[in-house]
Parts: sequence; C-alpha cells; structure tokens
Amino acid sequence: MPALLRRPLPVALSIAIVAQILFLWRLTVPGILMFDEIHYVPAARRLLALDGPANVEHPLFAKTLIAGGIALFGDNALGWRLFSTLAATAVVTGVFALLWLGTRRLRPAVTGSLCALLGFTVFVQARIAMLDGYMAAFVVTGAACLLWAMHGRPAQVRRRWIAGAVLLGLATGCKWTAAPYVAFAGIALILLKRGRPDRWRGMATIPALLLLGGVSVVTYFATFAPAFFYAREPLTLATILPFQLHMYGQQTQVLPAHTYQSSWWSWPLDLRPIWYLYEPVDGAQRGVLMIGNPAVLWGGLVAVAACAIGWWRTRDVRTGAAAMLWIAGFAIWAIIPKSLGFFYYYYLPSIWLCIAIAVAFDHWRARVAGWDEAYLLLVAGLFVHFHPILSAAALSSPRAFTRWMWLPGWA
Repeated sequence: MPALLRRPLPVALSIAIVAQILFLWRLTVPGILMFDEIHYVPAARRLLALDGPANVEHPLFAKTLIAGGIALFGDNALGWRLFSTLAATAVVTGVFALLWLGTRRLRPAVTGSLCALLGFTVFVQARIAMLDGYMAAFVVTGAACLLWAMHGRPAQVRRRWIAGAVLLGLATGCKWTAAPYVAFAGIALILLKRGRPDRWRGMATIPALLLLGGVSVVTYFATFAPAFFYAREPLTLATILPFQLHMYGQQTQVLPAHTYQSSWWSWPLDLRPIWYLYEPVDGAQRGVLMIGNPAVLWGGLVAVAACAIGWWRTRDVRTGAAAMLWIAGFAIWAIIPKSLGFFYYYYLPSIWLCIAIAVAFDHWRARVAGWDEAYLLLVAGLFVHFHPILSAAALSSPRAFTRWMWLPGWA
C-alpha cells in the first residue's frame, strides 16, 4: 500500500471530498419543498427575519443553520439544503474518526465511513432541509472529540473534552433526541477511566462529568440567542425555562395517525420507509425514499450481535462499545414519549450500525479475511440500484417505483 494511503488524514479528506461531491450532485432537484421541509424552511425564514416564534416543538439551532443557508445562497433549493450536505459529510468523516481513534487501523475506518456514505440514510438526509441531519453531525463529531480526548497531554485532553461537550450541546440545540448522548458520554467516561489513569489524563472523573454537563447545558441555552431579538414574543431570561416546558408539551402531544408512521421496534428491520417525495416535479416523475440500505441495516444487526459475542468472549472494549452504542441509541426510542414514530427517527442508530460493521470485521478479521471488501461491493451495488429513488432522478412513469419495492411496506 502506498505510504500516503497508510496515513489517516489524507484518506479521511479523500472520502470527505467524494462524499461532498456525491451529496451536492443535483442537490436542487426537486426545486420544491418536500416532506418536513414544509415546516422547517418557513420556520427558518421567520427566524432569519426575527419575526417571532415558529415550529416551537423543536429547539432553534438547526433552523438557524437552515436560515444561514438561505441568507448566503438565497431562498431556494440550494439555500435550503446546502448546509445539510456539509452536515452529512461531517457524519461520514466523524465515523472515520471514531473508528480510527478506536482501532488505530485504517481498514475499519474506511469500511465504516463508506458504509455510512452508501447506506442510503445519510445520503437522503444530506439532501433535505431537516433537523436530524444537523443533530447527527454534532453527535458524531462530538463523540469523536470526546474519544480524541482520551489520550494526549492534560491541556489537550481538556480542550478536546470541552469541544466535545460544546458539540453535544449544539446537537441538543438541534433536537432533544441528542440529549441522551451527553449521559452516554458520562457513563462511558466512568466505565473506561476506572483503573486507567492513562485515559483522559489530568481530568478526574467528577470534574470531567461536571465539565461535560455544564458546558453542554450552557451551549444548549446559548443556541436560543436569536429568540431574544424577536419582534414578537421574544424570549427573556425569565421565560426561557418555561419555554422548555412548552416545547415538551408540544413534543408529547397526541397526534393524529399518519400514513408513514411506524413502531420503533420495526425500524431495524427496514419494514416501513418514508416517501419524502413521489410526484411529477421539475418536468418528470420523481421520488425520494428514506430507506436504509438492506445490506447495512440487516447486516448491521448481525454485526451488533458479533460485537456483543466478541466482547463476551474477550472483553474487548472496542467490540463492547460498538455493540452498546447501537443498543443504547436504539433503546431510547422505547421510552421517548412520542405518540407517533417514523423511520427517520432511526437515522442516528443507523449510523452506529456502520461502526459495528467495521469493528466486527476488524475483530473477526482472521476468520473473515477479504469479506469486508465483498461486503462493500454489495453495499455499493445496492446504492447504485436504489439511487434513482434516493436522489429524485427522473423516472419512467408514475408506477416506476414498483421496481424497487422488495417488501409490501415499502410502497
């Protein structure tokens, strides 16, 4: 292997560039709002104008970023979605970083990041102005910073730890579903630092936990700064906490049934994806299906089981962490008090599957040598096959979607 390809930074940058190009290609198709863009783009417009509160069931930061795109590139499809592509590239690069930092091996880092890139869910969320893509980007990069902080000089450890806490605070400022990851990070610190003073050198456990919680909370509340300048109903220091209760009430209200609703337990099985778009637009029949790559979603479950078995047999921290990351990220949906569920809620756990896949191949590499390459070819082949209904490509007819409908619930 050329020396350049043995160095993580050039490889990570190459994958990031490829990802960004892929996400940008035909980004402005469709040129109309699709799916939940009908909620978040108008909210971003009002935020940009500082008109007053809108879409109050969610925090502000992701909508602030959408508003920034509109301010820079115009109130059009490019402005709505461009920053979403950057968030998705951050996810792909963050997966690479997590795996490199966790294994110190390029092969699993490349495997995991390519699974994320070609796993459908990151690609689809990269090309729509929704909150989940931003939330995931900050969670993944925040986790990478916290893992990076595990080793280094005390000053480096502290800076990286604070950076990770800030990113998790920003993630929570996009969607509340990021908040459990602050707790997960604290639990991971307690478990991994026990008896290991070489980890997070210079930071005692209790001060590190207080720093993590304090910085993330302060960052979260700082994301509400634009709301203090609304022309109507501005937030104040006296109303910002009651407003959180109002948001909670909006989040937990009972909603009417929806065509694409699904139960949380069904998401890993890829049973009920969501059509973000399926209609004649921009001169052709087009569709955007939020679905998981079957090789990644179904193969990822096998990988989680393999990682759990690997941890049980060897107590290898990497396999245990990979399995628990997905298990914890998925299990929270069993207790989150939402009256309706949708497949796109599985977006972040679908990214953790890519970590498990890469770690499983790496852990069992003596038994499955070369399988990872064949697996990536399968993942890429499925991406190419499904690309027309992931990317709003022109379709031959209104019934063209049937070519890709493997299961009854996909239609």
